[in-house]
Amino acid sequence: MHVNEAQLESFILDSGLVSRSSYEAAQKEAGKKKVAVGEMLVTKGELSKDDLRRAQAYVLGIPFVSLKGQKLDFEILSLIPEPIARNHNIVAFRKSDKGLEVAMIDTDDLSAIYFIKKKTGLKILPRITDDESLKSVLLQYQKTLKDEFGDIIQRESSSLKLVADEKAGEEASASDLKKLAEDLPVVRIIDALLKHAIIQNASDIHIEPMENQVLVRYRIDGILHDAMTLPKSAAASITARIKVLASLKLDEKRLPQDGRFKMELNDQQVSFRVSILPVYYGEKTVMRLLKESGGGYNLEGLGFHGEALERIHNATKQKTGLILTTGPTGSGKTTTLYTILDILNTTDVNISTIEDPIEYQMVRVNQTQVKPQIGFAFADGLRSLVRQDPDIIMVGEIRDNETASLAINAALTGHLVLSTLHTNSAAGSIPRLLDMEAEPFLLVSTLNVIIGQRLVRKLCKIKKEYKLNEDEVKNLNQKVDMDRILKELKKENIVEQGAQWDSISFYHPKPSTGCEDGYRDRIGIHEVLIMSEPIRQLIMRGATTAEIEKQATNEGMLSMFEDGIFLAAQGVTTIEEILRVISE
Repeated sequence: MHVNEAQLESFILDSGLVSRSSYEAAQKEAGKKKVAVGEMLVTKGELSKDDLRRAQAYVLGIPFVSLKGQKLDFEILSLIPEPIARNHNIVAFRKSDKGLEVAMIDTDDLSAIYFIKKKTGLKILPRITDDESLKSVLLQYQKTLKDEFGDIIQRESSSLKLVADEKAGEEASASDLKKLAEDLPVVRIIDALLKHAIIQNASDIHIEPMENQVLVRYRIDGILHDAMTLPKSAAASITARIKVLASLKLDEKRLPQDGRFKMELNDQQVSFRVSILPVYYGEKTVMRLLKESGGGYNLEGLGFHGEALERIHNATKQKTGLILTTGPTGSGKTTTLYTILDILNTTDVNISTIEDPIEYQMVRVNQTQVKPQIGFAFADGLRSLVRQDPDIIMVGEIRDNETASLAINAALTGHLVLSTLHTNSAAGSIPRLLDMEAEPFLLVSTLNVIIGQRLVRKLCKIKKEYKLNEDEVKNLNQKVDMDRILKELKKENIVEQGAQWDSISFYHPKPSTGCEDGYRDRIGIHEVLIMSEPIRQLIMRGATTAEIEKQATNEGMLSMFEDGIFLAAQGVTTIEEILRVISE
């Protein structure tokens, strides 16, 4: 259904969603790039996607529905299969004599409407909805699937126990273990565990043998949650099944093993990185989930804003030099690099990467996987990459002196190099590189920007409001400069120019339907350090991390803690979450 641009313009301006000057600027840019004005307003951050959809719904005369917090009848919900609902962003929410009302993001998706009409035999009544509504309804599919998988576990566990008990007291051979791994109950249970983890958007699965049982836990939004327990007798069968999937040695129980396998769910390819480690009660298995169709991020969506965002964009315009992202494992470093790569990925450059593992597949990017078991490490790959005439190189991680030296030399010889480093802060990267025997004069010549980051959980829409009292502001002032944060909030027009801390709303999590602990998804908090002349001088004279950090702060860098308070003041996350993630 075509939206009349003149009517849309009239509604947006009359409703005060966007100022006339902003609209005209977006209209001009949209004309140059040959995209819709609404799309350009969203790209520029002048309008949210949901506000645009509401405006389009009004112009088209299609009702807009919000389903946030609503518990739908599963009989009606299940009229649209979960894969169709997820892939086409469409859900059934009400059935009447007039037909079946469906909430969708894109009412132009006629193929989805035709499929549902053909499947149900009902008249389809499209309604426009927002992203949050759709996510909350899709979670109701997940809960039903969780119950279904729980039934499989309970139903098959007794069979699995019988199979395992047959081998009790024996030292199973490789052929015995393979037979156990291919037995139907264990196949069904592992299949259920993996599917459930994907649906729950888990990043890791932990299978931990204990004295009397096997504990299964999922890491979701950075927090480990108990998922289920299995009989202790099932441990050998489960481990054997995972070893078969990951092509590992079945009869090796004394040494750690690493492997990998893939599976597909709802047309989504997921790679599982497997680590098996001998522990006191058997073998512990941890699987990292990597969705190969990931990506599609932008820097604003990752949490970058203001001066930090400008600094990264300026760094991407350089033809040579080094861009580093730093932080602990699981802090989103690689996602940030991929997002920067996506910005740099134009038709006139050759991009090559050396990674372990390849987390997202990117079009027009030459991606190489390291293989240490055959002697192909980061340093070997990097040596080969520079002979491939690249303009831009991404090194998955700088782990040793040799890789650091090669990356710095590549940055010196006409390449833009992106990489990650495991340090606690942006300023801490410099002593770390110096420990790797990097020469100070080479570092100051090559480093463009260093990004330090962590991931914090985002609050759900339903949350509990409160204001900071005087003591709380005083306590926070001992950790960060609250005046600087307030100044930045005013600078970016987040709060009124005359606002003080006692007038700014903060929030606590509030559990709700589809959001059990009050949090859903994660966002980054960042600090972005640029290589200024004073910082170059500090590095050359061997300054400490604290001295470099202080100078960067004087030059306008918000620390990760300050950036976290900035997000909390916007209602995105909580102060408690910032304190949990950032260690002093």
